[in-house]
Amino acid sequence: MGHLKKLSFLLFLLAVLSVCGAITPKHTVEKENTIALAFPQDSIRWADYYYNIQRYEEAISLFKSGLEQGGVDTPKFLKKLALSEAGLRNTANSVDYLENYLFEEFDIDFFNHEGFDGIRETDEFQALLKKYRPKISFWSFFYLFIAFIGFYTVLLLNFNKKIRLFAKLLISGFIVIHSFFIFHIALVISNYQYEYPHSYLMSTCFSFLYGPLLYLYFKKIVRNHSFKYRDLLHIIPTLLFLVYIVPIYAQGANEKLEMMLNRVRNGLNASDSEQLVLIVILKLASLLIYGYFIRKLYLESAEKTKGKTPIKAWQKNLYHIHFLYIAAYVVYGILISNSILSGFFFHFQVGSMALMVLYIGYSANLQPQVFNGILAYTNRFFPKYEKSGLTESLSIELKTHLEHLFQNEKIYKENDINLEMVAERLNTSRHNASQVINEHFKMSFHELVNKYRIDEAKKMLVNDKQRNLNIIDIAYEVGYNNKVTFNKAFKKETELTPSQFQRKVPQLHA
Repeated sequence: MGHLKKLSFLLFLLAVLSVCGAITPKHTVEKENTIALAFPQDSIRWADYYYNIQRYEEAISLFKSGLEQGGVDTPKFLKKLALSEAGLRNTANSVDYLENYLFEEFDIDFFNHEGFDGIRETDEFQALLKKYRPKISFWSFFYLFIAFIGFYTVLLLNFNKKIRLFAKLLISGFIVIHSFFIFHIALVISNYQYEYPHSYLMSTCFSFLYGPLLYLYFKKIVRNHSFKYRDLLHIIPTLLFLVYIVPIYAQGANEKLEMMLNRVRNGLNASDSEQLVLIVILKLASLLIYGYFIRKLYLESAEKTKGKTPIKAWQKNLYHIHFLYIAAYVVYGILISNSILSGFFFHFQVGSMALMVLYIGYSANLQPQVFNGILAYTNRFFPKYEKSGLTESLSIELKTHLEHLFQNEKIYKENDINLEMVAERLNTSRHNASQVINEHFKMSFHELVNKYRIDEAKKMLVNDKQRNLNIIDIAYEVGYNNKVTFNKAFKKETELTPSQFQRKVPQLHA
């Protein structure tokens, strides 16, 4: 009987050992409370097991080993490592794994996982939230507000029929690219660029248009320049730049997001191009070159416009705000090209652009006449006569302003000029404008326009000593639409055709 009990006890022990062997994965060896596993799949099961029972140290060891071996679900392992480190209150390690997970699989909802509750209020975790999670700050809201003011201003300008088309298109384009850039900045600093990857570099394509648009606008309002096809040469740098940047725009959202995250992984600004330094250098060159020509036009205009007038104040403010932006961008460009981030200079150069948008928006609402580069007429002494009957004082004031339009602004060069247009610029009625011309110049409106045009043509012919100018080019330059009308008007004024006058020029010089 004693032998039977011993045999039964031994059978019981064998059964217990068999059960223990069944619940332990095959090919495992227990050593110092850790399990060395022969196959990765077993390692994954044990890592998940340890994670689920909150034995985070063992889980971390196995998850790290799995990452090193490769061939595993990397995002899943990084998530579990981040949560395991958070469970051990190892904030720095948890945040590091969490960011690496975002590089692999950008899912900001993972920030809300309850496993991070223990470290959620730490500085490191909050810094990572600030870096990637969408947020609305004072600056992002302010820049968004400024951008919409800019877009509204563009609509306001384009619906104003009193502003000349060429001037309107130039200043509208100038304010559009400012507003678009500021809108892009609002997306970047609020982290919505990750939510909308197609916003990547969306304003960079306008980098070489700031200078040309403002230069051509100044040329229009200072010299009454008419659009010519050669003016399109100013957009060649932008067209060449598009060859580089359009393939980037054509990529999908995932590819653009990956490009941004790769820049962050390398310690760079996500919103910048891979060719940042080259673009900054070229943009600076464009701003400085066109800044030089804008300055020449501004000084030329300041010489023509004496005294304090609305148009002089308009040009002065426009000029100074643009050069404030150039100065700010020079400093910002030098810093960012050397990987030096400065919040002050970043906001300073964007703020300069915002100031430009606000100033143009202010002018568009209160004094849209200045966009044409002409004086805004206001009769300070007899306001009730501005659009009604003429007094002697008002008549003289209108005459003075009319002379300024013809002599300084040279509005007669506009081929579509008419009496209604001139009356609008004088801020008076068509009848008053006609009366002023008849009384003070002793001729009709069309005779006055022809007189100024022919005088200008004669000056051009006299100064063309080498006879390089074509008659038709002169006709277009002074405001005529065709050579026949020009010849007829010229002969009526001088009793010579333009060609006959051109042949007599040497005798005049003699």
